[in-house]
Amino acid sequence: MKQKCIFLDRDGVLNVDRVDYVYRMEDFIIPPGVGEALKALKSAGYLMVIITNQSGIAKGIYRREDVMMIHQAIQDGTGVALDDIYFCPYHEKFDSHSLTRKPGSLMIEKAAAKYKVDLDASWMVGDHERDITAGTRAGLRTIRIAPPSTETKATHLVDDLLAASQVILA
Repeated sequence: MKQKCIFLDRDGVLNVDRVDYVYRMEDFIIPPGVGEALKALKSAGYLMVIITNQSGIAKGIYRREDVMMIHQAIQDGTGVALDDIYFCPYHEKFDSHSLTRKPGSLMIEKAAAKYKVDLDASWMVGDHERDITAGTRAGLRTIRIAPPSTETKATHLVDDLLAASQVILA
């Protein structure tokens, strides 16, 4: 049986983003409403999979272990067990080009195959257009978290993850 899934970008969706990366606990902040949104989506039967570019690894700024530490902090901070995390540690200017890097859709496609995801019943939620492009390429409906005046090709534009969850559950 196919499962429905919410594919979530990490920085800017599940935690506050920073220009200089989020890889230390002292820089990690979960925005209001994130825990409530994740609980509502999980209760509605959605799988929750993080899909995130983590080029700071390629740049030598942080390690894979730091990515997993933040992933665990999201789970601990929201009380929601996220089903998986897919991250792209590559950057074409620092080590190599990768089809897994968003706006490519390979991370989504891998997760969809692993979990037998019904793409027609699933969503990509992100805060950058590269997230929306990746979701669209994979055949998902898309929600972009950004200010109301933002131009986007997303199916919906909202202020935060709580508003995104309300759109999905409507």
